[in-house]
Amino acid sequence: MTEAKKSLNRTLIGKVVSDKREKTVTVLVERRVKHALYGKIVAKSSKYHAHDEKSEFHMGDVIEITESRPISKTKNWVATRLIEKAEMV
Repeated sequence: MTEAKKSLNRTLIGKVVSDKREKTVTVLVERRVKHALYGKIVAKSSKYHAHDEKSEFHMGDVIEITESRPISKTKNWVATRLIEKAEMV
């Protein structure tokens, strides 16, 4: 049987909101969910600390992060790829 194996690691797409720490970026992931009682679509957001080994991602970049083993106390995601580069002002 040859079928594509589904990735067990979760991946999220978000915007880099901080790149001040060494080898770490903070990524804001926004998702839209329906309110349980009122049915209105509400924007919810979460911040994740992701490992960025080469410090290649900067503020404003849209990147993909993948879940991994714990790297530090708050860091258990790894920045995997750049989706959209931040535009320079």
